[in-house]
Amino acid sequence: MATSPAVPTYDVEQLADLLVLLPDVDSVELKLTVPDDRLRSVVQTLGIDPLDAVVRQVAFVDTPDLRLSEGGVVVRARRTQRKPGDVTVKLRPMLPADAPPELRDHDGFKVELDASPQGYTCSCSLTASVPDGRVRKLLAGTRTLDELLDGTQRKLLIERMPDGVGMADLTVLGPVNLLKCRFTPAGHGRRLVAELWVLPDGSRILELSTKATPDAAFQVAAETKVLLASKGVDLGAPQETKTRSALAALVAERDATGERHRA
Repeated sequence: MATSPAVPTYDVEQLADLLVLLPDVDSVELKLTVPDDRLRSVVQTLGIDPLDAVVRQVAFVDTPDLRLSEGGVVVRARRTQRKPGDVTVKLRPMLPADAPPELRDHDGFKVELDASPQGYTCSCSLTASVPDGRVRKLLAGTRTLDELLDGTQRKLLIERMPDGVGMADLTVLGPVNLLKCRFTPAGHGRRLVAELWVLPDGSRILELSTKATPDAAFQVAAETKVLLASKGVDLGAPQETKTRSALAALVAERDATGERHRA
């Protein structure tokens, strides 16, 4: 008889820290990445229809040696099929108590907790909608990041830049192409999101996720774990971080081609 995959659990210390954080975050996102060799079977088992997917492009802005991300700052520009683009400045990790208090009520600002079977992290981010054409020009190197950021984002980024790094040191990395699909598995009342990232080296990352309010996070996590385990999804598989994996692949691609777009 086949055995069900083990369902990872947090230890007492992790749970205690999580309980302290939850009241001060705006939302919780539960995430799981699927190994490339299980991708096809998971898509079929969960009933994900690729024809429901929306095409996206994501690019990052950093120094050539990734000093921003190493310093806990992620700058992302994104295009979405048939929608406006957006640009985000994210600080990660960032505890709710350390989030800039003057931004807590600012449009586009949120404090979010990302949780996977292997751990969790808090971040804060400030996102602004940007016309798609402007994002496209940033990716093509004909428009600068400074022209896309609003005043609040620019101030937040400059304040958090590592010592010795200025706007002129930043470069555009990407884009990465991805498919985003919202779906509701049979017998499950909560909608999930599947994102398939195709990296420059040909590797793929499939991330399954769902969002919950802080007060419902434990209930949603339990229900989602049961669903995925019952479908044979390996909850104990090594987890990848999309941003970290994408940045590593993009830097390798840039070093191989020598191409660079000033941001």
